[in-house]
Amino acid sequence: MRPKAGSGPVILGLTGSIGMGKSATAAMFARLGVPVHDADAAVHALYGPGGAAAAAIGQTFPGVVDAEGGVDRTRLRAAVLDAPDRMAALEAIVHPLVRAASTDFLARYADAPIVVLDIPLLYETGGAGRCDAVAVVSAPPEIQRARVLARPGMDEAAFAAILAKQMPDAEKRARADFVIDTSRGFPAAEAAVARIVAALTEGRAPPHRAGG
Repeated sequence: MRPKAGSGPVILGLTGSIGMGKSATAAMFARLGVPVHDADAAVHALYGPGGAAAAAIGQTFPGVVDAEGGVDRTRLRAAVLDAPDRMAALEAIVHPLVRAASTDFLARYADAPIVVLDIPLLYETGGAGRCDAVAVVSAPPEIQRARVLARPGMDEAAFAAILAKQMPDAEKRARADFVIDTSRGFPAAEAAVARIVAALTEGRAPPHRAGG
């Protein structure tokens, strides 16, 4: 964990690959009173009718905005599929707005002892540099696969495509300050989250694999 420079909360980055249980884990932090910023929710708001990104996305990708003024994600995915230049253009619109939303969040909770930045692609987008510590939510590959394939509309091809865009779980775990294993049930994960909050509140160096 990087030492804090000046005042402000300890910023914990929370991340994990698809199907690892990151959203459920984020809710565990929130139940302990830790403010949580959900990057996915921020993007959803930006894409919605009147959202800060909707108009710019519509101008860049004609036809992806629906009648209500929000971004149709299915159309947008089709527009950027296998087109790195288009994906880069989309990221150039969205990433600064997501970062601004997280900056507003940090300012709003400047007096909190700990805050969580819940970012699915934390390492992939360089977001770990903003954090004092990182917790990775993880589970064995067979459990991850079963969880993902149980989702409506998900199949092997879609799962493989998503994994291809994410840093391997083993690498995330190797980089993390904390690893929360969600394969052993909610009570074990909740206990791991409580240990992390206690460690960060007390200013102790994070024990690697605190959830293991």
